[in-house]
Amino acid sequence: MNYFADYSKKRFTILVIIVSISGFSQGMLLPLISIIFERDGVSSALNGLNATGLYIGTLLISPFIEQPLRKWGYKPIILIGGALVFISLIIFPLWKSVTFWFVLRLLIGVGDHALHYATQTWITSTADHKSLGKGMAIYGLSFSTGFAVGPLMVQLIQITEALPFIVSSIMCLIAWSFVFFLRNEKPERLTGDMNARGWNRYKVAIVFGWIAFLGPFVYGFLESSLNALFPVYALRIGFEVDMIPVILSVFTFGGILTQVPLGALGDKIGRRNILMFGSFGGAILFMIASFLEHSQMAVAIAFFFAGTLVGSMFSLGITYMADLTPKELLPTGNLLCGIALSIGSLTGPFLGGVYLEFVKNYSFLILVALLLLAVATVLLVFGKNKNKRPVTI
Repeated sequence: MNYFADYSKKRFTILVIIVSISGFSQGMLLPLISIIFERDGVSSALNGLNATGLYIGTLLISPFIEQPLRKWGYKPIILIGGALVFISLIIFPLWKSVTFWFVLRLLIGVGDHALHYATQTWITSTADHKSLGKGMAIYGLSFSTGFAVGPLMVQLIQITEALPFIVSSIMCLIAWSFVFFLRNEKPERLTGDMNARGWNRYKVAIVFGWIAFLGPFVYGFLESSLNALFPVYALRIGFEVDMIPVILSVFTFGGILTQVPLGALGDKIGRRNILMFGSFGGAILFMIASFLEHSQMAVAIAFFFAGTLVGSMFSLGITYMADLTPKELLPTGNLLCGIALSIGSLTGPFLGGVYLEFVKNYSFLILVALLLLAVATVLLVFGKNKNKRPVTI
């Protein structure tokens, strides 16, 4: 028994390390490329569109990733995904081109999704359900910690533009190597009609857990729009370059502080209540920040408190999905959470880029506030009867 307990802890620790380095590379990549393109005179719409490459890659691989996971197990999927990420990162400095970097971002999206899908399914499938919220909160915390440190690497471009890409690729390679210390496992087998119905299980998973997908969707929207386009907006209204990564980092740091407490609280009072309160509070804080843009410090403070409320929405959404979805459908539910994250991540840069291009008289942060308010309203109206995990399919 001690062996299995010790191995479970080792497996969880390694998965957390992998996710934290993945978060680091994503947190660095979005603002780094946005600032490089802005300096080179690339339009905000094209800048935002280029950032969607990461999430287009995620969507492209999503329909094809579940069956390999069920057939081969978690470990091979993580190894393939991690290899794609660090190889793509090291290739970035070879040729600066909007099209070439879009393709590399697409490949990173494929690798990142494979890696995250396998790790989060591994955790949700093996964790004790009573402490699932806390476990996924630690998972989210590890990603958020890496994501918070990532933007700080943007300052390395003052030495050379290639340095941030090299540092990130080396760190990804080191984290990837830890996977070889794990033994492979596979998800629970689908039984009876659910196995035969194929694509119909996605419909079943959506019926059970659609409202839980709002958490990953909002997280993806915030992650991509704030990191890819807020730097562009901030530069245009006169923010200092060195202050922009600080503002992004304090937003993520706010989420880090409350990740585990909110996850544990969700185990007790329900994920829906936390998601609803966080969305509404975040909407208010971003709206307030839109009126305080004359002070960079005031915006940073508002971002920090907004982060404490909405920085856990991805992990809360996954655990809410696990509450609502039968265990044999957890790989499908996790896949749909990843798709929701990608749709939000695609919507963020595209909608944000169009907003910056055509809306000149209103703050970019108003767009973020309106989205959060809409999500809070949906959770309030439609989430009342979705609080218990169904027993049968």
